[in-house]
Amino acid sequence: MNVIELKNLTKVYTMGDTEVRALNGVSLKIEAGEFVAIMGASGSGKSTMLQILGLLDSPTSGSYKLLGKEVSDLEENQLASIRSQTLGFIFQMFNLLPRTSSVEQVSLPLLYADPRAPHGDPKKLLEMVGLGQRLDHKPNELSGGQQQRVAIARALTNQPKMILADEPTGNLDSKSSVEIIDFLGKMNESGITVVLVTHEPDIAAHARRVITMKDGKILSDKDNLRSGTREPKAEKTREVLKDAGKVLPGGFSWKRTQEYFRQALKALLSNPVRSTLSVLGMWIGVMAVIVMMALGAGAQKSMEARLASLGTNLRPS
Repeated sequence: MNVIELKNLTKVYTMGDTEVRALNGVSLKIEAGEFVAIMGASGSGKSTMLQILGLLDSPTSGSYKLLGKEVSDLEENQLASIRSQTLGFIFQMFNLLPRTSSVEQVSLPLLYADPRAPHGDPKKLLEMVGLGQRLDHKPNELSGGQQQRVAIARALTNQPKMILADEPTGNLDSKSSVEIIDFLGKMNESGITVVLVTHEPDIAAHARRVITMKDGKILSDKDNLRSGTREPKAEKTREVLKDAGKVLPGGFSWKRTQEYFRQALKALLSNPVRSTLSVLGMWIGVMAVIVMMALGAGAQKSMEARLASLGTNLRPS
């Protein structure tokens, strides 16, 4: 089964009077269970490709089928539902919340997902990536490699069908880079399709298929026979793709609403000085408006009283 099928995909950005074709008629198929690396120099279009594959951007023209469903013309709320239940993201900058523990970071996707959708246990996911002893640690208490492992666990929370990794080793040392690539390989062996964007040939060498881009086009698409990553068994891939076409629509949930309020209260309590100053600023603003309205109403009453006391000296002739 094709997880991704692109036909003549084009993305055009307008910068003043200049049109830039970030993608120029790209056609591509990625089958379930593949481990694909997309390479290219800066400006080759690989990041734009990943954004479109991740439903974070829409193509200007062409067709994009994800799990057999045309998604290039869907509305944002529909894309968000598919993204939440189908895709997992790993970023170069980790994108972890600064004052949030590891287990809460991994739990965040559950806040936005449909409660009926399958999901993993955050604590078990952290144990799987070797962080079982750091559940309560915040990002500033973790190394770069550990932060990226938290990001990997977070990407797996909603049991995605495909992982999109954008330069996941770009900010890591060599040892941590090898660990992260090893985790990506294990995820792929479990049946998850992995698409990795990188500019490092030694990182791309771990993928079983390497796509090279230049000027918005695919320059080459080759199988990497020397890759050490093992191909997932067919039954594992089928298990991952089970019910892949059934996307649950988002909707109102009391449990989710309660979680929103809990997160908001936690954010207020975790920054007491900022919260106090914000409340004080709003209170001063409201009081200033009330005082100005009272002064205006008082001045109006005073003028009306003075005018009434003058009376009139007009007599009928």
